[in-house]
Amino acid sequence: MKQATAAIVKPLPDHLFRVHGNSAEMRWESMAGLGYHTPNDRFFVRNHTFTPLIDVTTWRLGIHGEGVRCPREFSYDELRAMPSRTYDLAIECAGNGRRFYRTQQHDGAPGTQWGLGAIGVARWRGVPLKYLLSQAGVRPEAVDVLPTGLDAPFEDHGHVRRPLPIGKAMDDVLVAYEMNGVPLPPDHGFPARLVVPGWVGIASIKWLGDMEVSTRPLHTPWNTVFYPDVTTQPVKSAFEIPWNARVPVAGPHILRGRSWSGRGRIVRVEVSFDGGLSWRTAEHHGQHLVKAWLPWHIAWAPERTGTRLLMARATDETGATQPLTTPRHPFGYHFDAVVQHPIHVVNG
Repeated sequence: MKQATAAIVKPLPDHLFRVHGNSAEMRWESMAGLGYHTPNDRFFVRNHTFTPLIDVTTWRLGIHGEGVRCPREFSYDELRAMPSRTYDLAIECAGNGRRFYRTQQHDGAPGTQWGLGAIGVARWRGVPLKYLLSQAGVRPEAVDVLPTGLDAPFEDHGHVRRPLPIGKAMDDVLVAYEMNGVPLPPDHGFPARLVVPGWVGIASIKWLGDMEVSTRPLHTPWNTVFYPDVTTQPVKSAFEIPWNARVPVAGPHILRGRSWSGRGRIVRVEVSFDGGLSWRTAEHHGQHLVKAWLPWHIAWAPERTGTRLLMARATDETGATQPLTTPRHPFGYHFDAVVQHPIHVVNG
């Protein structure tokens, strides 16, 4: 019996991203063989305006509002001197997968036409938001925390800002200052950003400069106009191979991918090589984290040449499984259907 080998594909050299205006999407084939974390130079970028360059010597993080007893300001050095935590966590744009509403379900939605590359997993180091709020004396009647970024105002809507309910803020949110062992790169929020596990990426405000703690619900364009009623991310899966990859018929090959969910741990991944007529369970080893992704692999020996539609569907610990189709979201958010990934099996 032949030994299984990695699928032979022809990735695009020197290109790690697909660029969408002022945003950049990770190419999944660039992650093949790189381990668990997304390198900083391949982590997707999503900006509403442009990346600010902030003088860390004068930067301050302010916490204020009627929901705290003692308004505080913290310098960068003070932040780094506080008790820290390190977590492996995913950040994903709410619109990740948006283009498949159009290309796969023929019912497109406006916005950046992401494939599946508007996600990344990094090792984040920082201070739990709960600790910072406690330093400011958060009141029992606090309801919302409103973090605001220091990037340029977006059109006439002001600075990017989106409220977090106090329950989430006091749970697992991190004020991060390192990404994969180094200070945050400018594109990813230097000097500090929020990392909000399991929630849509807009909640993880970059270039953090101010946090208002309120005793009443807060509203901004980023939770009423642009991202209404979206919080926890659904289940998704992706293959670590190029779109329309050319795979030799001689096999078997090992196909690899990753699955994730904002709701909880991935417990099962199934793969179809015949457009969904039959399914096989993929294997997985190593890290199995709740708020990140699960790498998996499966052996495949194609029997003939031709075009195939690869499909991967995951199930998380809540029982949520990727559907074959998903209802259209008016803003193109939360595409969680099984993606039909075309490849071409060829001689050679």
